[in-house]
Amino acid sequence: MQILGNRRFVEIPGTRTHELPPLLIGSLSESPRAEKTLEIAEELVDDEGLIPLAAEEAALAGPMFEQRRLDLAIQIVEQYFGLLSHWKLGDAILEWIRQCEQTFEQRQELRPLLRPDIWPHAGRSSFVTLLRDKAVDTRGLDPEKAVGTRLSFRQPPPLEVVTDQFLFYLRSTLAQAAYQAWASLTPEPISSLPPERFVFEVHTI
Repeated sequence: MQILGNRRFVEIPGTRTHELPPLLIGSLSESPRAEKTLEIAEELVDDEGLIPLAAEEAALAGPMFEQRRLDLAIQIVEQYFGLLSHWKLGDAILEWIRQCEQTFEQRQELRPLLRPDIWPHAGRSSFVTLLRDKAVDTRGLDPEKAVGTRLSFRQPPPLEVVTDQFLFYLRSTLAQAAYQAWASLTPEPISSLPPERFVFEVHTI
């Protein structure tokens, strides 16, 4: 077992570089229904009373009120698209991890590395760490937060059911907690996978 700083790395027999399945990342761009999403966000602003003005005050405020309402709705849409982008990336990473586990199971020299009764061993979160070690371009998104978001929602939640508090304050905390709970399912100590021993391609689909 190799130890670098506070990092432990599993030992892989031989000197072979192992090829892993490609990471397939779907489009993380905004939804094609952006206009409809903005309409829903404006309704959310009204329904949640995010601009604390009485109806008669809003009427008097006129264009200024409408601009504030639009600005806040745009912020909500941006936060929501950020949620969707993290979910899509997390979904891609979890599918990639599943394929990597199958690859490990098929190769004799890799099969023992994921067994918690053998030490040192790796865990499912070790693949997320491997993405960081390989400096994979995740479009500026945090892979741990992405996986945590995907773990929290089986399907991306529609904006109609998401609160503004979740989008602005709670989303990051929930995703981090979900990732940590998932990572801790593997018994400690978890060792990292040596990045120089693995190669894989990243494709945008």
